[in-house]
Amino acid sequence: MLPQNATSTPLRGARAFSPEQVAAEQAGFIRKVYAYMAAGLGATGVAALFVVSSPAALHFIFGNRIVFYALLLGELAMVWTFTSVAARLSSAGAAAFFFAYAVVNGLTLSVVFLLYTRGSIASTFFITGGTFAAVSAYGYVTRRDLTSVGSFMLMGLFGLIIASVVNLWLGSPMLYWMTTFFGVLIFVGLTAWDTQKIKAMSIVGDAGSEAEAKDAIHGALILYLDFVNLFLYLLRLFGRRR
Repeated sequence: MLPQNATSTPLRGARAFSPEQVAAEQAGFIRKVYAYMAAGLGATGVAALFVVSSPAALHFIFGNRIVFYALLLGELAMVWTFTSVAARLSSAGAAAFFFAYAVVNGLTLSVVFLLYTRGSIASTFFITGGTFAAVSAYGYVTRRDLTSVGSFMLMGLFGLIIASVVNLWLGSPMLYWMTTFFGVLIFVGLTAWDTQKIKAMSIVGDAGSEAEAKDAIHGALILYLDFVNLFLYLLRLFGRRR
């Protein structure tokens, strides 16, 4: 059960904190999470733009399927091992690992610039940003426990992955659009739930500590993944093909 009010936030030591102090530390923690997430998105964007502006980089990544799929597998490995790797690193090392992942993701996401017009990519990015901000804000301020919503969305995510893989062979336009609409709904729900979980990660009394910095980076990765996936599904709806 996730905490639903400020006073349920974990405390460090025996010292009592007022609700105002708890709220202030939670707000400071979530600001750090958003700052890391935004910086990660920036690193991804710079990496993607570098690839599309470099014929040599384009040829290296997309001219050889082995390289492209190796990058995809590398991304997956970095995400799955992040928690265990970051636990052994300093906060600076964890941040470097996060930004390395963001850059690698940018190398593969540069493919969207080859498929869609830059204008539609930019407009979809702003739509995603507005949607993400509204849903994340709801997850932060609501007193409703979103655990059941999150669990349902996780089950939907597994179904979405299976349906998407199956459609690689079927090539069904109807299944394509079904996965697109459900993908948007799933990542909207996950964004709200993840924001609530991340808020609960804040430990009062840990402000400025190494542990808090690593927790903020971990939270940033979670929201980064929600944002990127929401963007990709919205791009299916609003993107204009070249």
